[in-house]
Amino acid sequence: MKRLLAWLAGTLLLLVLAAGGLLLLALDSQPLVSRSETISPNSVAQARWLFDTNDPRRLRAGEARRTAIPAPLIDEGVNYIATRFLHGRGALVMGEKSAEIRLTLRPPLLPGEHFLNLRATLQEAEGEPRIASARIGSLPVPPALLELILASGIRLAGYDKEWNLARHAIRELKFDTARRRVIVGYVWEPALLERARSIAVNPADLVRFRSAQETLAGLLDHKASGAKVVLPEVLGPMLSIDGDDQRENRRAALFILAAYLAEKDLASLIPEAANWPRPRPVMLSLHGRYDSAQHFIISATLAAWAGEPIADAIGLYKELNDARHGSGFSFADLAADRAGTAFGELIVSRPAPLNRLLDSRFSDADLAPALADLPEFLHEKEFRLRFGGPGSPAYQKIFGEIERRLFALPLYRPARES
Repeated sequence: MKRLLAWLAGTLLLLVLAAGGLLLLALDSQPLVSRSETISPNSVAQARWLFDTNDPRRLRAGEARRTAIPAPLIDEGVNYIATRFLHGRGALVMGEKSAEIRLTLRPPLLPGEHFLNLRATLQEAEGEPRIASARIGSLPVPPALLELILASGIRLAGYDKEWNLARHAIRELKFDTARRRVIVGYVWEPALLERARSIAVNPADLVRFRSAQETLAGLLDHKASGAKVVLPEVLGPMLSIDGDDQRENRRAALFILAAYLAEKDLASLIPEAANWPRPRPVMLSLHGRYDSAQHFIISATLAAWAGEPIADAIGLYKELNDARHGSGFSFADLAADRAGTAFGELIVSRPAPLNRLLDSRFSDADLAPALADLPEFLHEKEFRLRFGGPGSPAYQKIFGEIERRLFALPLYRPARES
C-alpha cells in the first residue's frame, strides 16, 4: 500500500510539474493585447441601433433573421468582458473569412512581466459557429479541447441552458472584412429572453428590489405630488437599507432610484413589480436641477452594475446626441454623469468613504461639484466651433476642470489621500 501511495504521489507530482512547465512555456514577455478599457460613444450608438433593429419583444417564435453587427462593437465588447471579468484585455481581429479573438491575462503571483496570451479563430460557417484553431502563447491547443473547457466553465457557472439556446439559435456566421462587420443569421427563440431575464434578476435581487421600492414609496408618501425634494434626503435612507449584503442592497437601491428618475415602468422589466407600491411622483433635484439628479443616479447605477467605462460612454454619447438633436451639449450634465459614475464605483469597490458620508448630514455639494458655471446648451455647430470634440485641447481643458472639482471633494479623493 505504501508503495502504491508513493507511486500515486510521484505521478501526481510529475503531472503538476508538467502542467507548470507547460504554463511557463505558454507565458510571454509581451502582451498580445495592450489597450485601455475605454468604450467609445460610437459603440453605444451602434449597440442601440442593433437592439432597435432586433428588438426581441417584436420578434416571433421561429422567425429567421439576419443582422450585421459592426466589428468595432464586438471588439470593444470582447475587451469589456476581458477587463471586467478576467482582469485582462481583449480584442477581435478580422481576417479573410475568419475572425480571431485575442485575450491577454496577467497570471497572479508570478514575479516580473509575464503575460498569458490566448488566440481563438472562428471561421465562416453555416450552422453553429465552431473554433477552427487556438493557441496559448506559442502552444497550439486542439479546438475541441478549448470548446470542452469553455462549455465546462459555462456549465459550472450555471449558464449551460442559456449557452445551448444561444448556440443553437445561430444558423450562419460570415465576416465582411471590407465593411468591418459580422453577419449573423439566427432563428429567434423566445426562451432566450426569459432566460436572460432570469439571469438579470435572480430571486435574491428580487427581494432587494422590492425592499428598495417599498423604502422609496415610504420616503415619498408624505410628500405632495410634484414637490421638489433634494436628492440627499432620499439617497441617504435608500442606501442605508438593512440586510445581509450591504453592497448588493445599495446596488438594488440605485437601480430602483434610476428606474424612478427615468420614469420607467418597473413591471416591464420585472413583472412581479406590478403589485409593488408605487412611489409618489416628486421632483428630485441635485444642485437645484432635476436633470442633474437624473444624470447622477443613472450614471451611478450604470457604474455599479456594468462598470465605469460603460457609464462614461453612455453619458458622453447622450451629450453628443443632444448636441445634434436635443437641448444641446451640456458640460454640467457631463459633470453630473462623472460624479454619478465615481459614486457608483464607491459602492462597488470603496465603501469606507461612502459609509462616512452616510453617517453624516450630507448635502448636494458633497455628492457633485459645482455645475452652474459650466458651458451648456451647445448645439452641434457651436460645440464643434468652440470645443472641436472629445479629445481636443479645448474639450480636455473643460473636462480636466470637471475632474479637478470632482476629486477635490472628500468623498472621491483617491484612497491614498483619504
